[in-house]
Amino acid sequence: MSFQNPVFIPGPTNIPERLRKACDMPTIDHRSPLFGQILHPARAGVQAVLKSETAEVFIFPSTGTGGWETALTNTLSAGDGVLAARNGMFSHRWIDMCQRHGLAVEVVETPWGEGLPADRYEEILTADTEHRIKAVLATHNETATGVRSDIAAVRRALDKAGHPALLFVDGVSSIGSMDFRFDDWGVDVAVTGSQKGFMLPAGLAIVGFSPKAMEATRTGTLPRTFFDVHDMARGYANSAYPYTPAVGLMNGLNEACGMLLDEGLENVFARHHRIAEGVRAAVRAWGLDLCAASPDVYSDTVSAIRTPEGFNATDIVTHAASKYGVAFGVGLGEVAGKVFRIGHLGSLTDVMTLSGIATAEMCMADLGLDVPLGSGVAAAQAYFRSHSAASVLKAA
Repeated sequence: MSFQNPVFIPGPTNIPERLRKACDMPTIDHRSPLFGQILHPARAGVQAVLKSETAEVFIFPSTGTGGWETALTNTLSAGDGVLAARNGMFSHRWIDMCQRHGLAVEVVETPWGEGLPADRYEEILTADTEHRIKAVLATHNETATGVRSDIAAVRRALDKAGHPALLFVDGVSSIGSMDFRFDDWGVDVAVTGSQKGFMLPAGLAIVGFSPKAMEATRTGTLPRTFFDVHDMARGYANSAYPYTPAVGLMNGLNEACGMLLDEGLENVFARHHRIAEGVRAAVRAWGLDLCAASPDVYSDTVSAIRTPEGFNATDIVTHAASKYGVAFGVGLGEVAGKVFRIGHLGSLTDVMTLSGIATAEMCMADLGLDVPLGSGVAAAQAYFRSHSAASVLKAA
């Protein structure tokens, strides 16, 4: 692999030089007032990115998986009911975690490539008159399939059913890249990580808790120590942690939030959509299909691209790495070998994206697929030329 080429995996994403420098800092005493000057602005920045005025933000030295565990263990008790749809590898893994914690999960099996079935959620929640279901899981952006689900529709399902369950949302590959509305959507726990939209190395689990979720932490009895939000809150009150924090990453997170807010969240979302549309134009020009079943569920952070029947899509990823020093994402779970993934989130531009599209074309041509060189690049160029950042801003 070449360190000079951008990566096109759906996380960890490319790290801007500004954030690399922010993470590369001298050691400080994390129990001194100086740490508070990093901690508190970082938490406030995350709250702004979540579009929330109410979320209590907690930042753990971990990853998004640790964020999942934080949501579960702080609010639920063994045997509690959980409602979740399995529509990809990451929703599957969160379900598996619930089951390992002794939670009673009602799984709605959903074809990989489709979004969350909010109508089915409403039916199940309406029938749960005894309110055995304590939490509803929703994967906003299923990274394995390139599918974005409608979280507002899930909230409406809860409200129409008149159900008091908590709404937990996995926003690991969406927050900081696609529109996320913690307050407007009535999210109770949002989970993300440092290595996607925040453009940092992996190492931070970032969660937001609603007041309702914080109240649930007083009755949840699942074991928790490292991920105890009350321990963390007591530390925050003293500008500290209950253990050693990842100070450099925290400093980077503070800077990352500043970058996103300086660009303007709506501009960040527009940039991701524009780049994603360029990739999708290339896919159409190649004569291939996306794993996502329809345009209304297309992700703006990752495209999972189906290859012809009988062709091993993983070969494209392997060939790109070995011959061209470029990283794409492999297919996972049910779509392993059937798709390859182009991540288009974080620190990425139209021009960088064109290099990834060109590399994918070379790989497919090298491996014998009937993909004319330049076809996808030309389609993406045409889109970018008519939808430049300047023209989008002018239209807005």
